[in-house]
Amino acid sequence: MSSREVPAQIGDLPPIGRPANSALLAAGITTLAQVAACSRRDLLAMHGVGPKAVDILAATLAERGLAFADRRPRSACPT
Repeated sequence: MSSREVPAQIGDLPPIGRPANSALLAAGITTLAQVAACSRRDLLAMHGVGPKAVDILAATLAERGLAFADRRPRSACPT
């Protein structure tokens, strides 16, 4: 595996793959708290973030007692 294939770790985010990491970085998202401010729809709208990355993020959020902003009236996602 080359270094190009190894996704860089961002803040306290789990490894979700280089395209998804790049999309989050481009949106200014580097922490789970910032991810929790987003809805699944917000994240999936980012080029490079797919269902698998969102599922990994959801599981990590749940482990820490957090969740996506899906049920909140207004998303504070920095996208």
